[in-house]
Amino acid sequence: METDLFIGGKWVPAASGARFDVLDPATGDVIAAVANGDESDAIAAVDAAAVAAPAWAATPPRARAEVLRRAFELMTARADELARLISLENGKALTDARGEVAYAAEFFRWYAEEAVRANGTVATAPSGANRILVVRQPVGVCVLVTPWNFPAAMATRKIGPALGAGCTVILKPASDTPLTALAMAALLAEAGVPDGVVNVLPSRSSGKVVGKMLHDPRVRKVSFTGSTEVGRLLLAQAADNVVNTSMELGGNAPFLVFEDADLDAAVDGAMIAKMRNGGEACTAANRFYVHRSVAAEFSSRLADRMAALRVGPGVAEDTQVGPLVNEDTVGKVDALVKSAVADGAQPTTGGTRPSGPGFYYPPTVLVDVPPTAAILREEIFGPVAPIVVFDSDAEAVSYANDTEYGLVAYLYTQDLSRGLRISEAIEAGMIGLNRGLVSDPAAPFGGVKQSGIGREGGHEGLLDYTESKYIAVNW
Repeated sequence: METDLFIGGKWVPAASGARFDVLDPATGDVIAAVANGDESDAIAAVDAAAVAAPAWAATPPRARAEVLRRAFELMTARADELARLISLENGKALTDARGEVAYAAEFFRWYAEEAVRANGTVATAPSGANRILVVRQPVGVCVLVTPWNFPAAMATRKIGPALGAGCTVILKPASDTPLTALAMAALLAEAGVPDGVVNVLPSRSSGKVVGKMLHDPRVRKVSFTGSTEVGRLLLAQAADNVVNTSMELGGNAPFLVFEDADLDAAVDGAMIAKMRNGGEACTAANRFYVHRSVAAEFSSRLADRMAALRVGPGVAEDTQVGPLVNEDTVGKVDALVKSAVADGAQPTTGGTRPSGPGFYYPPTVLVDVPPTAAILREEIFGPVAPIVVFDSDAEAVSYANDTEYGLVAYLYTQDLSRGLRISEAIEAGMIGLNRGLVSDPAAPFGGVKQSGIGREGGHEGLLDYTESKYIAVNW
């Protein structure tokens, strides 16, 4: 298990010699001590990325693609080993961790295919005076900042398109889950990534380290996944050097169940949308709006399914819901549930934090939640499903859009016309129509309003790491 910084193709200690502990969320015990990078390490990483940039940008797209393809094959071959590492430092159930590894590896395979398709255009100017030639060039050195909830997938979703486009990168992983990122660095080096093309910089001083890099003129892009609050700060810092930005920020996903919904499918979809990764996902269903005529039945079925889930250490094979990532997270979930109960909500299962070691919270369903409850205003990031009743399509859409966020929404109806009409009316970058899962490496992932800027995945994800150069030419 590597625990040093990865800079310029080498494992190096932090310049200060400092290290920080990584904890097992199931017990609170220390797993490892990881090098704690500082601002001088950040500049060393930018140095390495800048030196490697010209040669990597000049590498033929097919050669870059083959490196990504080898990375996909290595991830697939080592899926179980990587999944166990994710479960150990993140807490998620092994089944979720295995799903994450498969999903993460797909970004390498997808961008191995897309690397050869950064196509430009050629056209005749309307005046006929010249040709309009547009070429795609790599944006340059990129700073990638990833969260703890999907430590492998959030890294590959950024590294894959960046490398495919010909960029070099510095990955700053979340300090709760740096071990997976360091394992990814070793895997990419084995896959043939040249020294300096990928650098990994764990640090507890995230703000200072990232800020230092964003004020280096050699850094031309920052891609961040995390909270809207931190995203705003990074956007402000990026403005100083007019750095290209991609922001995948907070979510507050509504899950709408209409009176004509297939309830079997709706409950199945709710279990995926709510309980994938134990609810610790920006795409997690956060607010359930159910038509009054089916609310009692849907709520009862969902509570039965949630109550039957096995809670335990993520690394145990029979665990279905692991611990949350840290004390702050479980404390926030507990406070939100207590606030909802004070507002009049009733738990039909769960609702009380257990005693004992580890950062556990039981799967919880809340009914009779008033539309104004505080729990509906922010991301829960835990296994809690608050249910609100609605009476009309217009009311459902109003509830769904009553948030500053707009990442994803889910809706269940057997009327395709209604489903598409509601999908267009909801202010979100992604819609799950009769589906509880939207994430796909081949699709553009991202939100509107304060849920982000830009798209990851799909062809759009590759283009986000390029600049368009227009050449006016006569021939």
